[in-house]
Amino acid sequence: MNREYHRWYSHRLGRDMELLVFGHAGAKVLVFPTRDGRFWEYEQLGLVASLADKISAGHLQLYCVDSIDHETFYCFWCHPADRIRRHAAFEDYILHEVLPLMATKNGHPSTIVHGCSLGAFHAANLAFRHPHLFAKLVALSGRFDLTLRVEHFGDLLGGHYDELVYFHTPSHFLPNLDCAWRLDHLRRMDIIIAVGEEDPFLDNTRALSETLWRKGVWHALRVWNGRAHRGSAWRRMAPLYM
Repeated sequence: MNREYHRWYSHRLGRDMELLVFGHAGAKVLVFPTRDGRFWEYEQLGLVASLADKISAGHLQLYCVDSIDHETFYCFWCHPADRIRRHAAFEDYILHEVLPLMATKNGHPSTIVHGCSLGAFHAANLAFRHPHLFAKLVALSGRFDLTLRVEHFGDLLGGHYDELVYFHTPSHFLPNLDCAWRLDHLRRMDIIIAVGEEDPFLDNTRALSETLWRKGVWHALRVWNGRAHRGSAWRRMAPLYM
């Protein structure tokens, strides 16, 4: 299997950023790690191995990016307004540095965006905000409202709320989305959302699904037995849904 390491200085983020590429051809897959996860996490969790047959056959090519969650949502010493601005800069890095790299290396017409846990939030938020860029979304065990308090999970923005928070919270902006152009692209996207029946954000996920149905956006919601917020479940999910 082809495996490549890339690193460059991002002027948008003011720091070096790293990523790993797996595969030589096929649909391009932008992969976000879990909370504070690194670019090598997807491989370490065994998810690359779970997709090895599809990667080696040239059906998928993975681009596993780094996270800066410790500088954004989990940077609790920093003011929330600065944290959400830092997250917006991270989105700019993905849009204007990572996606162009993917397009340069691979001319396949389809791009998939994917993540697990907080990575599912990143994937879904990006896909719902920029649906024209992606053919498919695969979000596993996601949290789609970072202001929601569930179990031991708190409001990651400490009660702060502004326009950036709204437009980077799918549970908030999707119900009010009335842009015909964006909705048309969302309705063309293949969307798969999976969650465990004992996962803390099951209700949040179901509410997101209901919002999508109300907007006429067809998708698949898969509810797994037990608590699926773990690598062993994701290793079974990935080959089924990717």
